[in-house]
Amino acid sequence: MEELERLIDEYTRPLLRGALAMGFSESDAEELVQDTFVAFIKARDRFEGRSSLKTYLFGILYHKGAELSRSRKKEVGVEDIEAVFDAQFNKAGHWLANAPRGPEDAALSNEIAKSIALCAEKLSATQRTAFFLKEAEGESTEEICNVLGVSDTNLRVLLFRARLRLRECLEKTWEAR
Repeated sequence: MEELERLIDEYTRPLLRGALAMGFSESDAEELVQDTFVAFIKARDRFEGRSSLKTYLFGILYHKGAELSRSRKKEVGVEDIEAVFDAQFNKAGHWLANAPRGPEDAALSNEIAKSIALCAEKLSATQRTAFFLKEAEGESTEEICNVLGVSDTNLRVLLFRARLRLRECLEKTWEAR
């Protein structure tokens, strides 16, 4: 039981950041992380240790995220305004954004963050996940290939295209200012 608690403590934050990078809301990301741990607990006997535990968990997260995305595409409905509003606050009721350092810094930081988020949304889920795992999490090529189920060559192509599209999009965004 202590080992399971340690595992959850160690991997919750990286998995949550991964789910957020995949484009999910904070509440969906938290649910995906919980589903990932539930799936791991049910299938831990099948974990053969051919990859690191972190890679195995990210693989589960990636597949759970893909399932959620597919199910959401099938759903047609109106966005819940309360959920959108609640997503702006953390559990303590504070705004999610950090306190601004100054009006100009805050405006520039917000503008850059929005530009990056908008550009990242234009990437495919696989490109966005590969980019996040490589650049934000610092995962090895082998581990990312295991998570995404792609070859080393395919991963290099995914990362090249993700970087190229992000750069092109950001350049266009900043030129339009």
